[in-house]
Amino acid sequence: MNIGYARVSTEEQNLDLQIEALTEAGCDRIITDQAKSGATEAESRAGFSKAMELLGDGDLLVVWKLDRVGRSIADLIHLLKLFGDRGIEFRSLTDGIDTTTAGGRLVFHIMGALAEFERDLIQERTKAGLRAAKKRGKRLGRPPVLSAAQIAHARTAIATKRETVSGMAEILGVNRSTLQRAMSRDERVGAGPPAPKMNG
Repeated sequence: MNIGYARVSTEEQNLDLQIEALTEAGCDRIITDQAKSGATEAESRAGFSKAMELLGDGDLLVVWKLDRVGRSIADLIHLLKLFGDRGIEFRSLTDGIDTTTAGGRLVFHIMGALAEFERDLIQERTKAGLRAAKKRGKRLGRPPVLSAAQIAHARTAIATKRETVSGMAEILGVNRSTLQRAMSRDERVGAGPPAPKMNG
């Protein structure tokens, strides 16, 4: 069975061009998604999910263009693996890709290699950037939730029994454990007296 899949991103866009091309390609049935962005993962779209339910081993999924199913090479490689695991063939009419042919399978293998290469480059650039930042003495990781002034104020208020730990945490918009960790961390670097241990 040949299943066609068509998608447009907005209500204003028209599916007619895709449906006509898929019909001419000999699709037995055409499933559509309308007003569904390409940023949305294919499997989360109702129409695409329906098409996958209909497709079985030896069936063919046909699209007008690659970007109707995936937004990036990584998306397409993921979907191709999904199709392969289920024995589903794939054809993109305007991109000339057809996994029922040796040439089509070769193109996807090349795309997979390029996607892997891109991931490796991103990882290397990220690691190099972190190493350079560390050498410059830049603090890595997420910025602290509470400023030094807020921590000092909280410590004073709690130590003088004007506020409880829980009450001060609520005022600062954090949970109790976050405030306690922040005060303990400052204590370790010598920013103030020991954090009070109170039940309040």
